[in-house]
Amino acid sequence: MISPRRRYGKEEFARRGDEIFERDIRPNLKAEDREKFVAIDIESGVYEIHEDELGACDRLNERSPHAQTWLVKIGSRYLHRFGGCEKKETT
Repeated sequence: MISPRRRYGKEEFARRGDEIFERDIRPNLKAEDREKFVAIDIESGVYEIHEDELGACDRLNERSPHAQTWLVKIGSRYLHRFGGCEKKETT
């Protein structure tokens, strides 16, 4: 399957995705949605929630095959975190 070309710059892409998430999705989330992923089509506002990012994207692509997809992890500022945590030594 060929991925659709991105039609927006990075900043506009992020702005649209975050705006839709904050305005339309976050107010409707439940406690059990925490740590799930939301795939959002930034043009139509259509979205899907799933336990993993691939599942969310696959479900969104079934509904909107040419989606411009913005992905959010519910309850986190980041999709993934790389590296370990720095431990502080106690004396």
